[in-house]
Order: sequence, then C-alpha cells, then structure tokens
Amino acid sequence: MAIDQVHDLQAVYRELLHSMSRPGSISFIQETVERAGHNLPCYDATFICAMTLLDAEVTFHILSKNNQDLIEKISEYTLASYAPASEADFIIILREDTEAEIIDCMEQCKIGNLIDPQKSSTWIIESTPLSNERGRLLSGPGIKTTSTLKASFTEALWQTRNECTKEYPLGIDMIFTDEKAQLVCVPRTTKIEMTEVD
Repeated sequence: MAIDQVHDLQAVYRELLHSMSRPGSISFIQETVERAGHNLPCYDATFICAMTLLDAEVTFHILSKNNQDLIEKISEYTLASYAPASEADFIIILREDTEAEIIDCMEQCKIGNLIDPQKSSTWIIESTPLSNERGRLLSGPGIKTTSTLKASFTEALWQTRNECTKEYPLGIDMIFTDEKAQLVCVPRTTKIEMTEVD
C-alpha cells in the first residue's frame, strides 16, 4: 500500500510536533513506515520525515557521499533543492557518517542570527535504537523535571551541538530516527548534560 501524501504525512507531522514540544519523548511512526516500500540507503523513518518536512521552498544536504539516488528521490518527492551544508535548511545524517564529518558539518551549518533566528538548520539524524532507559540528561522547556535519551551521539557531538545552541535563540533543532521507526526531537531550547545517566 502506498503512502497517503495527505493523511499519512499529516499523522507523521503531528508526531514530530508532539516530540518537538516534549523533548526526549519517543514517538512511533511504524504504520506509515510500513507503507513506504522504498529501497533507499536510509531508514524508512528518515525518508518519511524528509517527505513530511521538506517542500519546494527549502533546501537540504545529505552528509554522506555517493548518495545521488537518495538526493534525487527526496527532490522528486518533495521538490526541495539540494544545497551545500552551509546553506541547507535541512541536514540529513545517515548511519555511516563519522563523528569527524558530523562535527565539521555542524561547525559550518546555519544557526540563524539575532534578527532571523529561524534561518537555521534542522537536522535529521539516524541513530542506533533510541531509548529513554538511560543516556544523556535532558532538561528545559517541555520537560517537567528531567528526561534521559540514549542515541548514537558521542560526547564530542553533543558538545559541538551545545556550542551551536549556547546563544539562544540561535541554534539547531534535531530529529533522531532509528530502524524501528522511532523518532525523538531535541530542539535548540533543550539543555544536554554531558554525564550519562544509568
């Protein structure tokens, strides 16, 4: 069964809004993912998030090299244009990307400015299975006290992310996806503590 471009993607959009307003909480988009049926070098959840968020008015960048098929497929479905990392509205990080490549990309991506903080990049990042059982400590708007998140993001990557978000309202917003069709959001307003919570 094919994805319903209106009904299914609206449902995913609602899950993204829910996760963005409650940082660290995990949402499931399994039903939509099962209808995707795409044979692409990314998680189905990653592609579905791109289909939901991108349109002809935005640009995107895929960090991984040699992914012309994926670039063409995303452009075909969303009408979004491909752009360098320093100019892209959305940056897609695939599971094979290295820490060094991601840090380099994060250091050059858009974080907005004081006049137009919305001119920043949103990251869609593939992770090992997401979990709230243990991991980094999250706090800030949308979190009652604290929350925990386990994702395949190293301490160096979190530290670089924290550098990007230290001058609010500047920063980047992040959406993590995994192979189980789970997603979790970490907006720029969320504080990430470096110590892992067991």
